Amino acid sequence: MAIRIFDDSTTVSRRALLRGAAGGTLALTGALALPGFSRANTRPGLPSGVQSGDIGADRGVLWARSDRPARAHFEWSTTESFSDVTRLPALDALPDTGHAVKILAEGLPADQDIFWRVAMTDLSDVNAVSEPAIGHFRTAPTQKRDISFTWSGDTAGQGWGIDEARGGMRIYDTMLKHRPDFFIHSGDTIYADGPIKESVDLPDGTVWKNVVTAEKSKVAETLEEFRGNYLYNLMDTNLRAFNAAVPMLAQWDDHEVTNNWSSSKVLGEAYDEKSIELLSARAMRAFHEMMPIAASLGEPQRVYRKVAYGPLLDVFFLDMRTYRGPNGANLETDIGTDSVFLGADQIAWLERELKASQATWKVIAADMPLGLVVWDNAKEKKGFEAVANNEPGKPLGRELEFAALLKFIKDAAIRNTVWLTADVHYTAAHYYNPEKAAFQDFEPFWEFVSGPLHSGTFGPGDLDQTFGPELRYVKAPTKEQGQNTSPAAGLQFFGHVAIAADTEIMTVTLRDVADAELFQVALEPKRA
Repeated sequence: MAIRIFDDSTTVSRRALLRGAAGGTLALTGALALPGFSRANTRPGLPSGVQSGDIGADRGVLWARSDRPARAHFEWSTTESFSDVTRLPALDALPDTGHAVKILAEGLPADQDIFWRVAMTDLSDVNAVSEPAIGHFRTAPTQKRDISFTWSGDTAGQGWGIDEARGGMRIYDTMLKHRPDFFIHSGDTIYADGPIKESVDLPDGTVWKNVVTAEKSKVAETLEEFRGNYLYNLMDTNLRAFNAAVPMLAQWDDHEVTNNWSSSKVLGEAYDEKSIELLSARAMRAFHEMMPIAASLGEPQRVYRKVAYGPLLDVFFLDMRTYRGPNGANLETDIGTDSVFLGADQIAWLERELKASQATWKVIAADMPLGLVVWDNAKEKKGFEAVANNEPGKPLGRELEFAALLKFIKDAAIRNTVWLTADVHYTAAHYYNPEKAAFQDFEPFWEFVSGPLHSGTFGPGDLDQTFGPELRYVKAPTKEQGQNTSPAAGLQFFGHVAIAADTEIMTVTLRDVADAELFQVALEPKRA
């Protein structure tokens, strides 16, 4: 790819930014206040592009990765020309973090386009400096304005990796065309348990040809192998271009570690490492290293958090994986060790933050659906991976936590909650109606399911009527197509949310990789 060279007075066009991001870097001669650029081939590279995330009205996480030990120099500006820049403290990109670094940029102006860049100085040669890589995002507003964002989950699962001849992970390019303010990745950001083979024969007689790396050729067990799963995804030009232009708000689910994991998971023959605690610890570290998530110093491994996006929207990210009990029969009559799912601390946090929220819309980003039956062992229909227990009566097992939560939301008069989720590898719209439910002490709400982004497509699943979900829309493989359909079948999905500043109406649209509108509903906010 040809790289354009700009001088200090040249404005970096958005198109050039995206094109440079897809390639990983963009040159700006003399623009970055660093030691003189080395033109030798030994300068550091940024092969994984750049990412931003967890944006607020005055902050955002900036992420980059070098190809060697290097010192990262971050700068941001409110202009594309970088005519007036603010430098951030330098960070060292070392092997201890897979040469990845991230920093929380604070003191940013609200509701403002932020252009940022990073360059790497080789720690073994101060004259060897990378070309700067450029990213962009818009900070959250403090006043009402139109909001647009997308969500989905499930990247590079079931052996479907990057087939460059088919355009790679094309859904990221489709989402980018909507120019969302941010993207919620609802989990399964990688498939650490899903090795990639060089080729897969498709039903139509063609061959899916994967890019293959050593780390993606086996299940991930070492820290380097977990990191390698993230780096594999970042080899895709569509994803790198998307990350440079759209902040990612990420949560995790099971495949960041291994399928359907909990602390009671027994690892199979594919694993030499038999400790699920050690495996999940390595996976958690890699997730925080490779994702632009703002970790708290008080609890650096925490995933659940709130991201405030102005007076119209708060997003509450759940962690439905870390604190759960075993995937058992899910029929306990009280909340205890075996029935815990979110855990007391996370529920207390969520109830407190929901009650304190002044935003019109409260989006609950859940990595798993509430009313869909998700089996732990799908072939034998044993055990449960998600919340529902396939018993359409009173709440039992994990459902007890959510019955209490939904009752709290009703009793506290918390209005306009919407649940967004992924995990099940198809797209659907569910309306939870207490008049149709076995447990009725809650206010009606919507749950929207999307995904996969770039994985096998499955489903549809069965709905458990404990909380009265009504199926308003679903798109999944037909019987003729079968399960685990490849991305070539076009059954890759994402959701788009638009909130209008004038009416405060939230419009939710389910879309596919071709950007076809599959389902849309306009939700009017309820007033106090």
